[in-house]
Amino acid sequence: MSRYPITFQKPENALKRAEELINVSQKSAALQALHDVLTSKRHRTWQKTLEKIMFKYVELCVDMKKGRFAKEGLIQYRIICQQVNVSSLEEVIKHFLKLASDRAETAQQEADNVSLDVEDLEAEKSPEELMLSYVSGEKDKDRADRSTVTPWFKFLWETYRTVLEILRNNSKLEALYAMTAHRAFQFCLQYKRTTEFRRMCEILRNHLANLNKYRDQRDRPDLTQPESLQLYLETRFDQLKVATELELWQEAFRSVEDIHGLMTLVKKSPKPQMMAIYYAKLTKIFWMSENNLYHAYAWYKLYNLSKTYKKDFTSGDLKLMASCVVLSTLSVPPYDRKHGAAHFELELEKDRNLRMANLLGFSLDPKRDTREVLSRAALLSELNSKNMVALAYPEVKELYNLLENEFHPLDLCQKVQPLLEKLNTMSDGFSSSNTPMPDVSLSQYTPALERLTILRLLQQVSQVYQSVKMPHITKLIPFLSMDEVEKLIVDAVKYNCLQVRIDHQNQCVHFGSQVLESDKIKNHITVLTKRLNRAVQLIHAELGAKQDLASKADSKQTLEQIALEHKTVLARKVIIERRKEEQERLLLEQEREEEETKRKQQRLNEEAEKKRQTEEARKREEDRIRREIEEKENEDLRAMVEQVNKRKGKKGKVEDVSKIDRRQLMEDAISEQIKERQEMERKLLRLGKTMDHLERARREEEVPLIEQLYQTQLVEDEKYFKEQQQMMLEQSKAQYELDFAQKARFVKMQGDKNIFQEQVMSRRTEEFERLNQERLERIEERKAFRKVEREQARKKEYLRRLREEEEARLAAEEEARLEAEREARRLEREEEERVANEAMERQLGLSSPAVRTAMGPTASVIAVVVNVMVVMIAVVVVIAGEVVVTAGPAKSSPVEVMNQRAVVTAGEAADAVMMDLLAVVIAGAVAASVTMDLLVVVVTAGVDLLVVVVTAVMMVLAVTTDLPEVVTAGVVVTVMPLAAMPLVVMIEGNLEVPGGKSCIKAAELLKG
Repeated sequence: MSRYPITFQKPENALKRAEELINVSQKSAALQALHDVLTSKRHRTWQKTLEKIMFKYVELCVDMKKGRFAKEGLIQYRIICQQVNVSSLEEVIKHFLKLASDRAETAQQEADNVSLDVEDLEAEKSPEELMLSYVSGEKDKDRADRSTVTPWFKFLWETYRTVLEILRNNSKLEALYAMTAHRAFQFCLQYKRTTEFRRMCEILRNHLANLNKYRDQRDRPDLTQPESLQLYLETRFDQLKVATELELWQEAFRSVEDIHGLMTLVKKSPKPQMMAIYYAKLTKIFWMSENNLYHAYAWYKLYNLSKTYKKDFTSGDLKLMASCVVLSTLSVPPYDRKHGAAHFELELEKDRNLRMANLLGFSLDPKRDTREVLSRAALLSELNSKNMVALAYPEVKELYNLLENEFHPLDLCQKVQPLLEKLNTMSDGFSSSNTPMPDVSLSQYTPALERLTILRLLQQVSQVYQSVKMPHITKLIPFLSMDEVEKLIVDAVKYNCLQVRIDHQNQCVHFGSQVLESDKIKNHITVLTKRLNRAVQLIHAELGAKQDLASKADSKQTLEQIALEHKTVLARKVIIERRKEEQERLLLEQEREEEETKRKQQRLNEEAEKKRQTEEARKREEDRIRREIEEKENEDLRAMVEQVNKRKGKKGKVEDVSKIDRRQLMEDAISEQIKERQEMERKLLRLGKTMDHLERARREEEVPLIEQLYQTQLVEDEKYFKEQQQMMLEQSKAQYELDFAQKARFVKMQGDKNIFQEQVMSRRTEEFERLNQERLERIEERKAFRKVEREQARKKEYLRRLREEEEARLAAEEEARLEAEREARRLEREEEERVANEAMERQLGLSSPAVRTAMGPTASVIAVVVNVMVVMIAVVVVIAGEVVVTAGPAKSSPVEVMNQRAVVTAGEAADAVMMDLLAVVIAGAVAASVTMDLLVVVVTAGVDLLVVVVTAVMMVLAVTTDLPEVVTAGVVVTVMPLAAMPLVVMIEGNLEVPGGKSCIKAAELLKG
């Protein structure tokens, strides 16, 4: 894609450019071009072309699976058409969802076709396919789904999330939001995507939480509106349906809590049809969570709701639902499982029961124990008060009487068993088509009813017998085995429902426990009273007849009085209930009026505040726009004035534009622009004609060449196609024959391979055990060997350290001894040299003035001879390379000469070094020409001839000149010139040279 965005003056150009790029298979560039148009600030006003661009844009995003680009484009398009044409955004999103869904369904069909596209249905799998299936653990369909279907499913899931994220805060597209959520739920249900369903539920919860948190946002959905609330409730009910069908009961319970939260948020009950679905799903949820009590209450609420609001409720449906209510109530265990629990557990159970009661629509006092209000006994009393048992099936009614009213300690199970078998064979469907419960299974209550029957049997037997043999109990209970009955007895005893002790040693079951004497005689006193009254009647029969007549009269009067009092109580109860209902109605009406008044006042305040803020924002916006327009006009005017001045040859900027005649200036500028435009149009016209001629000529020349190339390409393509087809057929046939032969060979060797594999594996297992044992032994040996090595290494290191310390000590002592000897020799040598120098000075004695005066003429002659010799030596040196000349006695030792040596090194510049060298050489030569006893000159080849000539001339000049002073030289000079070719002059003796200053002055002149 392009690094820099492409700008288009018109969106139509971008759309045309994108279609051209698509035609040449450059979809990425086309998508980028459309994306640049949508994100450009130049096209912020909605127009029909942008809708076409969005359709093309989402098509490219779906083709290339570019979910991120689709999200960015939809967000930008929402900004563009939010306040102008929201329906356009709706159409684009619907088109986007349709494309993504169609591609996912197409991929699923292709994957199914791949799994069915088998050439030979009787052919076995190839060895490669078998090995791949064993290694990966996947089937062919799983691999096809992963490669073909899964990417499109991921893209479709990302599409749903993107659309919901874009529409979550848009009140004008609530219906589209609900439709998208419904399609996402259907996607999860159709393809069993449980993980994505949980994520979708969490996304919707977060959207609702943010909606309640930021209520003052613009265009936010208002849940107080009936339409908005209805859409959100329908979405949550769809979520609840899908959760139950996917058997995600925890998510279904959370969905129920979401629905209840919405209902409490707006304090308005949904439609009866929705509430029926709500309670129907609650019955399933509570049944799956084994909460039979709330399951029964959910059935009870569903029964009341259906009976009240359903007009087409038939007698058969009423009997079936009443039977479900009665059976679910009987299925509730007759004891409290939290009996004897700790305080903390009771508090948790209390909070849980409050939540359940709120979900069922019961308003309970948090301070009271919910077990007193919502219990099995309370629900049974409600059923009896409404005569619901009589409305149920006859089998259910008989079952209820056997388990709750009648006393059959020895044949209760035998009487209940055929009724339970009839329940299992009953049809469990409602005749009504729009019922929230399409199918109801009465047989699901059979296990709970069997357990209840066993408990009732044991309770009744405990009232008759103190102990019963276990085999007898087994005969009385045909439902369960003795082990299961024993588990049921243990639970009943644990929760104080029965008082039973099981004696396994004697195979007996003992009923009852140690009780107080008052409990023992409580029933006996009643029996004694009845029997004494019967004896009195037998003794005094006539008195008994009279008393019977009197008692009958009294009984009749009493019954009449009871009936009258009963009617009075009922009437009073009705009056009290009416007064309560009237008072509650008045309170509700008053609260409703107060709430409505507050709501109206709040709405008025909000509207006034919003209006004020809108008015202030409008004024600020108008002021800003006015200032910007004025500044823009002034800037344009200033630019026009400067442009006019520039054309006229004036310079400088225009500061004050208020005094300029804008009208005249505008007319001048317009006329100038018209002239420039006309001139530009004439140039473009001429250029266009030229380009047209050139293009026409080029195309005329290209026509025969293109035709020839096309014909040639056709022939070559046809030839290449035939060759490829023939090659492919030959390769396929050869490969097929080879595969078929390989298969036949492998099938024959299958048994041998298995036998060989078993032999190899057994042999390798034995070998592995043996090698493993050897490896362990080697490891132990290496450990012992390494331990010995570490001990020896430590000892060697200790000895080496001791030896090094001893050697260092001896070396230090030897170094100290050698240093002392060197110091002694140096002192001795210095003393010898000092004595030798003193003796030489006493021998020569040449420094006196008398000797210097006496030797004047002789020195001149000697100087001439020596200088001629020096020139000759220099010439020979240049030609031959190296010459050694000695003259005079050699009385001085080499040690004395070396101790008087001075070193001069050329380091800064060649000229300076060379002049210093000439000065030293001239001074030495003059001194040697006068009183030199020994002159040794060593010259190495490589010295310039000019240096030698100049040296000789200066020597002659120094000798022939009358010099009044003497220069004493007693040094050895070594010179290293810059060319790295050394010139060494060694001069020994105590010399007195007249005219030393002249020699040095000549050297300085040459140096300058």
